[in-house]
Amino acid sequence: MTLRRRLTLLAVTIAAAPLVVGGCTADRDAASDKRHAAPPELTVTPGDKAREVPVSAEVGTVVKGGRVTGVRLTDDKGKQIAAEPREDGSGWVPSTPLQPKRTYTAEVTATGDSGATTTRTTTFTTMAKSTKPQITSTLYFVGNRTYGTAMPVTVAFDPGIPKEARADVQRRLFVKTNPPQPGAWSWLEDGTQVYYRAPDFWRPGTTISVRAGLEGLPIGKDRVGDAERTATSKIGKQVALEIDNDTKQMTVLRDGKQVRRIPVSLGKPSTPTSSGKMVIMEKHERTTFDTRGEPDGGYVVDVDDAQRLTWGGEFIHSAPWSEGDQGSTNVSHGCTNVAATAADWLMGVTQVGDLVTVKGTEVQLQAGNGWTAWNVSWDEFVRGSALPVPSGLRPAPVAPAHPGAVAGGSPAPAPSVSGR
Repeated sequence: MTLRRRLTLLAVTIAAAPLVVGGCTADRDAASDKRHAAPPELTVTPGDKAREVPVSAEVGTVVKGGRVTGVRLTDDKGKQIAAEPREDGSGWVPSTPLQPKRTYTAEVTATGDSGATTTRTTTFTTMAKSTKPQITSTLYFVGNRTYGTAMPVTVAFDPGIPKEARADVQRRLFVKTNPPQPGAWSWLEDGTQVYYRAPDFWRPGTTISVRAGLEGLPIGKDRVGDAERTATSKIGKQVALEIDNDTKQMTVLRDGKQVRRIPVSLGKPSTPTSSGKMVIMEKHERTTFDTRGEPDGGYVVDVDDAQRLTWGGEFIHSAPWSEGDQGSTNVSHGCTNVAATAADWLMGVTQVGDLVTVKGTEVQLQAGNGWTAWNVSWDEFVRGSALPVPSGLRPAPVAPAHPGAVAGGSPAPAPSVSGR
């Protein structure tokens, strides 16, 4: 090798050497930064040594510079309490209500982006069982049933929830769907009912799990929630009924296809049937309509194959006495009269949660007269939420044409059966 060749190789080697040294320095700096990175800031509630904590309490967490990576909640006997995180990361909710006058310890760990961790421990004691009056809640969603695709999750309250307390109550109402189909809650103006539905009708085969975790929840200054209620059920096939006053016909659709047309007699002009989007609420093979004491009532009659549509007493039911009028004249007290054979057939096709649309009558369906969650647009529905609704939660461009379901059971019966 010539002298010039050796000098050239030496120059290349020397020029490259600082690059290698520089790389090693960067690695050491990164490792040093990781060791000295500030841990995340973590705040946990209830505060340490807090007393008189409601049994509805959850472990609240606020993290800056990281995220919660571990929560362990134990009671004063060392038993671990199951809890689930909120979707927004604001806390962990015990799977069952805490017990009165017990001490609990929560250990929470947060991890920063650099890997540094912070752990906080808080110990708190729950209050004795409240002596305040309870607000009675009713969950109209029963476990181990198959519901129609228009079935709203409905929680009723007596007395109604005041506006200032609705956000706290709504945060204790949980719905999970599998496969996921997120929805929103919406309150009636008087606070007596709150509905949960998705922007579009439930997809057949969806499993819905509901929890109303209201036991011991402070509601306003003077009342508390009454109970813990849970249920898991499935959504069945699509079935829908469309009733047209102009033609006096009911169209029955399954998976969007017409399977039968049935002549009907609706409410006469003095007692008209409501127009709107309703949901089948309950079904009776045989029941008694007792309208004594009602303005337009005063009769007692036994009816077969009755399906409730409103709290006010509008049903689809067998009416052999009006078969001569069905398809041509309205003679009922507000119910949808069908022939005995048709009513019996319908009972085997429909299910609680199926959508029933009535059009062309003299009056409109009133909000809350039944499960009226579908009687408004999605934009109007979400305005009834006490908490923010994600702006991206919108109906699909083309919604399923005809929702409904087949097979299953019914929720708890309504307070009374009046019939019209």
